[in-house]
Amino acid sequence: MPCPEPYQCVMEADLLFRPLVPEDITAVLDIELQGYSYPWSEAVFLDCFKDSYRFWAACQGESLVGYAVVTYVVGEAHLLNICMHPRVRGKGVGRQLLRHVLAAASHEGMSQLLLEVRASNKAAIALYEDEGFREIGRRPGYYPSANGREDARVMVLGLGQ
Repeated sequence: MPCPEPYQCVMEADLLFRPLVPEDITAVLDIELQGYSYPWSEAVFLDCFKDSYRFWAACQGESLVGYAVVTYVVGEAHLLNICMHPRVRGKGVGRQLLRHVLAAASHEGMSQLLLEVRASNKAAIALYEDEGFREIGRRPGYYPSANGREDARVMVLGLGQ
């Protein structure tokens, strides 16, 4: 698929970052189901194809191996979902996609990127902290879990225009 803007598609080693299209939803759902105990539905993903959302694909060759969903509201970006296929986890693909999301948000004039992460997701928290995010709060009982509900850590990174 051709890129509408130069910054929207980036080749990093063997990775290509590009906007997702509705035809990608089957692959996105496959990754989502492998990544989360409480996955988003197809309807939720399809609802993200709006002007205020950015829906990014990470591809290796012809294979979609990860995605990110970001919304832009009043000059702030909010990372709603980021997930990698199990075969690429721990190989830096998520870090590269996160950096792409940050660069695109900065390019589009966003002042910061906010996110929520499960308090138990040590790998993701370590990645976010390593990339410069800091915790600014918690959302009690934000996520469903096997034991009821789990807190979210709210983290932020300034994008320094």
